[in-house]
Amino acid sequence: SGYDALMMRFLLLPLLAALSLGSAAAETTRPVLVELFANQNCPACPKAHRTMKQIEAERDDVFILTWTVNYWDYLGEPDPMALPVAKDRQMAYTDRLSLRAPYTPQSFYDGAKECPGTRKRDIRRNITKRIDARAEDAPSLAVVENTVQVMGASAETLEVKLVEYLSGEANETNMVNPVTKVDSLGLWMGGDETFELACETTCAVLLQEQDTGEVIAVQTLN
Repeated sequence: SGYDALMMRFLLLPLLAALSLGSAAAETTRPVLVELFANQNCPACPKAHRTMKQIEAERDDVFILTWTVNYWDYLGEPDPMALPVAKDRQMAYTDRLSLRAPYTPQSFYDGAKECPGTRKRDIRRNITKRIDARAEDAPSLAVVENTVQVMGASAETLEVKLVEYLSGEANETNMVNPVTKVDSLGLWMGGDETFELACETTCAVLLQEQDTGEVIAVQTLN
């Protein structure tokens, strides 16, 4: 009857809405990689660390890494968390985005956007821009036991990187996920491929354009 049809339609609407929301959520499950570059001798960096903690607490669509650079060590005690690779990574981003110079606290978003790590409005804007710019057919990562599987297609060669960082009780710093080590697992040129993992602490896998280009995918191991 017409009444039965109307009731069926009424009952189906919430289900269809839920399915629609589920699809939208699935499209944004890959977090935006937020990278903060800092040093203990940088006066504005404590504020940036607090800001990143707030961003991490309020959002589930970001993954934050803190890289400690060493070029401010001459201003005081050398930062024990400083990594030479952090400076190289920041310089590569700076050159690729045609910025005047690196600074601290500087933050990058999927290696494609940049702003000071203390400006919440700009930080949120960059996160939104990166989510909006995401390609539906982008390659993806999946961790299975001691391997990471890269799936999809790419018009160019990408690099698979393993980043180790401190988290939870092991992180006694005021930083969000401070990086302790980074290694290249190899290059990926499309198709389904598996790479071996060896993670000693807490790790994440990055799929990134070569020469520290745009970050295409991120997958944590924990």
